[in-house]
Amino acid sequence: MQIQSAVASSGRKLTSGVTTEPARIVAAQRLRHQIFTCEYGADLETDGGIDQDRFDPWCEHFVVMDQHSEVVATTRLLHGDVAARIGGFYSEDEFNLDRLKRNPGVFAELGRTCIHSDYRSGAALSMLWSEVAKYLVQEGIDYLLGCASISMLDGGYKAWRITQQVQQEHLAADDFRVIPKRTLPHLASHQLKTDKVAIPPLLRTYMRLGAEVCGEPCWDPAFRCADLLVLLHVDKLAHRYARRYKLEARTA
Repeated sequence: MQIQSAVASSGRKLTSGVTTEPARIVAAQRLRHQIFTCEYGADLETDGGIDQDRFDPWCEHFVVMDQHSEVVATTRLLHGDVAARIGGFYSEDEFNLDRLKRNPGVFAELGRTCIHSDYRSGAALSMLWSEVAKYLVQEGIDYLLGCASISMLDGGYKAWRITQQVQQEHLAADDFRVIPKRTLPHLASHQLKTDKVAIPPLLRTYMRLGAEVCGEPCWDPAFRCADLLVLLHVDKLAHRYARRYKLEARTA
């Protein structure tokens, strides 16, 4: 496991890297269970307090650890070549990606991103993205996919308002559009307020990095949320990540 380190605003030292160690992967899965099931109320199949599925054995697992080597943030990445061998991406359970996948280039999918509540000030998420960006550049990935979730506690109003907001400036071209398999019910236009609402942190980070949304949201009953399929052109990744690692790759 290659390690990079940083100090969070709280003064706590953080380290990050890609791990293949079974114990660290299980620790990441326990964090996922703690966040998704215990904190957000997702209805996931769990085993002994861990969140795991059929994609985990095929993914690269990224972790951020605190000074006690406890995993405080994690995400996973599935390479497109691997996805083709195992029957597709996780997001293909929610969206028809046929049109998108006809585009030339190498795809990868990011998922199960979560951060412990004590470490959501920014440093942990930044370190995760730094590790992911390095991997994307080193592996020659052209496009990164991911599902960005929006709460449905209000019945869907917030989900549609956020969808409208991001589609105004960040809608993908027709060739990259996807079709949700469980369409989120449309709400009458006169019922939707015109004022802006807060965009969830992960989706906001995607947009800041130059990502686009690939169409309408999908209803995710397991996570009890609405998901937008997000596409990030790796060449457009923010300067502090992509250009930094491309420069290193060219001069290595």
